[in-house]
Amino acid sequence: MSNQNTIKIDFLSKRKIALVFSVLLIIISIASLATAGLKKGIDFTGGTLVELSFAGPVELEDLRGLLNQEGFNGAVVQHFGSSKEVLIRLLPNDALNTAALSNKVLKAVNNGFAQQGELRRAEFVGPQVGEELQEDGGLALLYALICILIYVAIRFEYRFALGSVAALAHDVIITLGFFSVFQFEFDLTVLAAILAVIGYSLNDTIVVFDRVRENFRTIRKGSPVEVVNISLNQSLTRTIMTSMTTLLVLLALFVLGGEIIHDFALALIVGVLVGTYSSIYVASPITLALGITKADLIVVKVDQEELDKIP
Repeated sequence: MSNQNTIKIDFLSKRKIALVFSVLLIIISIASLATAGLKKGIDFTGGTLVELSFAGPVELEDLRGLLNQEGFNGAVVQHFGSSKEVLIRLLPNDALNTAALSNKVLKAVNNGFAQQGELRRAEFVGPQVGEELQEDGGLALLYALICILIYVAIRFEYRFALGSVAALAHDVIITLGFFSVFQFEFDLTVLAAILAVIGYSLNDTIVVFDRVRENFRTIRKGSPVEVVNISLNQSLTRTIMTSMTTLLVLLALFVLGGEIIHDFALALIVGVLVGTYSSIYVASPITLALGITKADLIVVKVDQEELDKIP
């Protein structure tokens, strides 16, 4: 490598500033999660989801007011795909089953609203199922982090494993905090997106760590900080290209994909941005702070003749 000793961007000189920035984001995220919490979707809270179709555009405020008058308090009303499609989320009702509740909503709309609605679908998720999904989703995140810790420790070195898991925890907390602060709906699709973010961020971190390990073994001179800086610069082009192409696809899904995958794409966009940042300014600095050195990654060669002399 002819440019081994040339550092184009001194990333790690800004690591203290990045640390303060990351800690601030994490504090805001945890504070929001502790106070406001997540705006949980029907997958987690339980209730009934009713989709109605109308001949013309619908004013949501008028429809929301009608439903409140008819006793459907707390109903969430939003457009679904177009201004003619409406999605109504209702709180659990022990007195009525899904079919009866959806028919009651349709009857109330057709009797009191300016337009006649057509029932497209009605779905029910019980609150017990919602609680189980919350628990299983949290366990899925925990198991993913534990498996990643073991994998990276075996493939690289335990300091790399701790750095990568810290970066992944950083990404998950900030992504969840983003949804909590702005109160975007958190459902199973968003949970799936966060698990995908873990995989994406880990892949980005592994590429950087692989280059760090290689350079620790080949570059004779230079401190660990200089070697990591060189590695970050060498993998920078790949990181930018991967992130940009991924974001282009996600932006297309966010803008054109419709309401069904809107929050899914948003979670991935936030996760990719935060994951790219953490690969540079969280994983690598933490690994350095834990005291990684060239000696930890040098492969010790054993002389077979010396081994044969041992009785």
